[in-house]
Amino acid sequence: MNTLQRSRPVPVTARRPSFLRELLRFGTVGTLGTVITIGGANLMRGRVWEGPIVTVLLPTMVATLFSYLANRHWTFRHRDSDGSGREMAVFFGLNGVGMLIQALCAGFTFYTLGLRDAVSYNVALLVGLGLASGWRYWSYRKWVFTPAAPA
Repeated sequence: MNTLQRSRPVPVTARRPSFLRELLRFGTVGTLGTVITIGGANLMRGRVWEGPIVTVLLPTMVATLFSYLANRHWTFRHRDSDGSGREMAVFFGLNGVGMLIQALCAGFTFYTLGLRDAVSYNVALLVGLGLASGWRYWSYRKWVFTPAAPA
């Protein structure tokens, strides 16, 4: 094909997703991660009670691994990845901050407020997840899944 011939339009799936589409994908991954975190935390709390911190951190670690893979290969696949492991290290480091936010919410509710019932535990989980999700989305866009370099 010579340069004078018309090129085919880029398929929709190959285009860079809009901010809204990217945010919806991030939200979908986050929702599934939330199900993993809350489901795992409540399962552990009901069967292997280890205190609110452990029951938040272990399921969150599983959800973090899922989230990295889903965000890298679906939400932010159009963004650069150098494949060096830096991206993964930064992702998990920033998730550590998110886990700390979640653990602080659960610990504050349990230890400081003395609220130890299931409803209070789940409200603390949801508040912690909400705050941590805002942190994660902002930090992933800024430091992990950076825009692709111009061609």
